[in-house]
Amino acid sequence: MNLFSKHETRRRLLRGMPEADLLSSHVAHWFQSPQGEAVLKAEKEVVHRALEKLFGYHILQLGFSEEHSLIEQSPVGHKIIFSPSLRAGSTRAVASNEALPLINDSIDIVVIHHALDFAENSHRVLREATRVLRPGGHMLILGFNPYSCWGFWKLFKRKRNIPWRGKFISKGRVSDWLKLLDLHIDSISYGLHFMPLKMSNLLKRAESLENFGNKLHSPLGGAYIIHCIKQSMPVTPILQKWRPLRARPSVMPAAENVRAKIKIH
Repeated sequence: MNLFSKHETRRRLLRGMPEADLLSSHVAHWFQSPQGEAVLKAEKEVVHRALEKLFGYHILQLGFSEEHSLIEQSPVGHKIIFSPSLRAGSTRAVASNEALPLINDSIDIVVIHHALDFAENSHRVLREATRVLRPGGHMLILGFNPYSCWGFWKLFKRKRNIPWRGKFISKGRVSDWLKLLDLHIDSISYGLHFMPLKMSNLLKRAESLENFGNKLHSPLGGAYIIHCIKQSMPVTPILQKWRPLRARPSVMPAAENVRAKIKIH
């Protein structure tokens, strides 16, 4: 979806708007389009099925659009969504996905909503999300599947448009990153089983196609959802083995021996 013309993009850059803010604005507008709304609806259903079984005190969503929440139906009470950029009328705190203002091991559930697809440094975002996740906490990662009709469509689309501007990182590569960060993969599911077309009559059938694909458990969906758990590494103290002291024979000092002899004589 081409949201801004070349002249509009150039004008915004000249006004000093960072490229990350432009990208965030593009993603937010795409989710408001008919195609983006169909994607968001399908992903909400998949995430809701996973979140209804997870509990805790704090849940965090990372993405590029704070206006579209996937965690609103979570049973967790405290929901955190940061705004990626300062926007007029927004009441949310502004924070970068690569530098979260949260302490270590403080979040029970982290939902990454295509943040890896559009991040400049995807591994850094994942590492930061792992840092704030508590041991035993749950993480849900949503990403575009390159081995799908959506990934095939990306080959013929203009790369500066959304969502084709995304990286479409394979689940295999993400899985390798998770192993390095001591995150255990619990399950992998798929969504977006409909074609990435913008025609309204086809988008109306997206829900029925999505239900059909979910019944087949097809791995060719346009998006994957990886559910992983942060491993807790208990620290076992290594006790030093001390050698028992040997009993030494009591020896009378030489001076005492001399005194004893003098007394005897």
